[in-house]
Amino acid sequence: MKRKKMLCLPALLICLLCSCSEQKKTSLPVHSVEVTNPTPSCKTITKSYSGIVREAHEISLGFKTAGQIKRIHVEEGKYVRKGELLAELDDKDYKLGVEALQIQYDQLKDEVARTRKLFEQKSVSANDYEKASAGLRQLGVQLQVNKNKLEYTRLYAPEDGYIQSVNFSPAEMVDAGTAMFTFLDVSHLEVKTDLPSSIYKVINNVTGYDCTVSSGKESQTYPMDFLSLSPKADGNQLYQLILKFREKPEKQITPGMNIEVRLTINEGNDRKDGFKIPACSIFKSSDNSCVWVLKEDSTIEKRVITIDNNFSGEQVAVTKGLDGTEKIVRAGVNSLQEGEKVTVIEQPEKSNVGGLI
Repeated sequence: MKRKKMLCLPALLICLLCSCSEQKKTSLPVHSVEVTNPTPSCKTITKSYSGIVREAHEISLGFKTAGQIKRIHVEEGKYVRKGELLAELDDKDYKLGVEALQIQYDQLKDEVARTRKLFEQKSVSANDYEKASAGLRQLGVQLQVNKNKLEYTRLYAPEDGYIQSVNFSPAEMVDAGTAMFTFLDVSHLEVKTDLPSSIYKVINNVTGYDCTVSSGKESQTYPMDFLSLSPKADGNQLYQLILKFREKPEKQITPGMNIEVRLTINEGNDRKDGFKIPACSIFKSSDNSCVWVLKEDSTIEKRVITIDNNFSGEQVAVTKGLDGTEKIVRAGVNSLQEGEKVTVIEQPEKSNVGGLI
């Protein structure tokens, strides 16, 4: 009997060990991953055309009040900054008007204060107190109007730009609203160029616009945004394209300047040129560039690829190792192992609610 018990003990230990082993296997975590598909690389070409800079806004600037011109601070062709003083009117009479009303206002303010005390002592009626208060408010409005007129004797630049013309001289009289200056607002410069029909037909394949300004040996490139394209050709079978500067250009760019306009055009996808995948999906193994490819049984396998080392950015060009049908693990690749089973995180589908995409 004792011998039977001794024989049962090893068997029991083996069962316990097997049970623990099974528990360890089932408790191993399963990695959740996002996958992506390789996209065919695109061939792009650049086309250059001659363009001309033009002002988007030509503004007539004038005083808001009438008077005699005291001083003009700018001349034709000068570049001015927003808020810069351009001209002044003689403001003596306006200052006197403000001073006179200010004296009346201060006196009436004191009278209203005295009337209020009398009203609180019930020595005057509520009607008398309200009349005095209303008179003070009315005089305050008149005072503010005169202060505004005094401020209107100074004319400032509304934006950065050029003074195209000066229409009056010092000592001349001007009415309110009369155009003192013709002003070119360079914060809204546009570039016009003409495109042939061959480019007009593929305008939806244009992926970017820029322009280059050359000054001596130096050149400056500015990114541009699309504004409009004429739907009909002119007599020379050219289509007018209007672009705007993405950011305010330097003051060296002026209306009438000739400028080089460049269009970057996508010629389409071609699988022969390889594929693009996210840079975060690539890892190194034995000095090789590799990706994890998801198989049908939800396991992953390592795939050696060849990448274009001249390519930089969030996307990497793969020239060899993919055929475009694979599902590639896009993140967390360094924590995975060959043959490991993974769970795919489903990406939310893009919708076009409101026409946003």
